[in-house]
Amino acid sequence: MTVTGTTTVPQPASGPEAPAAPPPPRPAAARLYALDGLRLIAALMVAAYHYGGRDGEVSHAWGTSPRTQFPSLHGWFAYGCLGVQIFFVISGFVICMSGWGRPLRSFFASRVSRLFPAYWVAIVLVTGVFALPVVAYHAVSPSDALVNLTMLQQPLGVDRVLGVCWTLWAELRFYALFALCVVLPGATRHRVVLFCAVWTLAAALAQGSGEPLLNLALMPEYAPFFIGGVGLYLVHRDRRDMTAWGIVAVSWLIGQHYAVDRLWHAPNPDFFSNRSSYGIIAVVTLGFFAVAAIALGWTRWANWRWLTVAGALTYPFYLVHEHLGWVVIEALHRKAGLPSSVTFAGTVGAMLLLAWLLNRYVEEWATPALRRALNRDRRAA
Repeated sequence: MTVTGTTTVPQPASGPEAPAAPPPPRPAAARLYALDGLRLIAALMVAAYHYGGRDGEVSHAWGTSPRTQFPSLHGWFAYGCLGVQIFFVISGFVICMSGWGRPLRSFFASRVSRLFPAYWVAIVLVTGVFALPVVAYHAVSPSDALVNLTMLQQPLGVDRVLGVCWTLWAELRFYALFALCVVLPGATRHRVVLFCAVWTLAAALAQGSGEPLLNLALMPEYAPFFIGGVGLYLVHRDRRDMTAWGIVAVSWLIGQHYAVDRLWHAPNPDFFSNRSSYGIIAVVTLGFFAVAAIALGWTRWANWRWLTVAGALTYPFYLVHEHLGWVVIEALHRKAGLPSSVTFAGTVGAMLLLAWLLNRYVEEWATPALRRALNRDRRAA
């Protein structure tokens, strides 16, 4: 899953809303370094879940269940899947921030150029590695791999190359809703508040109706996290905005419900682990609180420039860590005989190194090049 563009936007002048006009250049402002760090923490939570917090393919990589490999930690690792919900809160914050005062074409170009270069390389890399005879994991068909390049494999019912790409499909739907309802007519506080209110109500109605198409478009179980992030950006612009705080509170209340509903089950010794409802609520609350602390400026003390590197590594790490991590775990633990803890740390380190290579040799040139290409016609006009 991904979010980018952690630069604050200055407050607009107060007064009646005017017809949309070309926005003035936005002056540079302080970067929210802590948001970069939080993104990497969320990615590492998801990695902990994939490596030690569940059964499945990773059990083949370890040779036994991660429950055996990490008898004391596997229950904690199981909460790592909630890193996705934290990602969605961050995404709501950042997309509202980056879309404010930006025309639709520029917004589209920024999202496409940020998401796709590393994603395309990850698809090719994972497909190629899984096709090797020495790798004992299933590779999707060539046709399915090509469809995966569009990022539309889930609605088309195609096998996924990357297990984490379901979160990107949720992100794409959020981007589309935000672009059509906010960016296209022009972002204003009133319009953003209306967007949050209407989406919250519509998502609840979609859930109640049980209509598959409405659920697909409105994403009731993920909408509260995106909307909560948007509300927190309004708080970032004006911490006294009680309507924005109301959006955040309602989103947290609904979001924790969906998280508990989807991830809790009654204790059962036959299950891999048990996430308690209190634990789930606590992690969701900490995610909202962490973004709120950044929005309110409480984390200015953590303005360490190296956090920009952490932020840059998050997206490519998220893309490659799961499937290629299985290969590394098997090589380090089953073939090289390294202890579980060393294998775990070594796999995370290897995936961070690969993420750095993808950022350095793919994203740093491909992202601006693709953005320029997508904006070229607009500049010519």
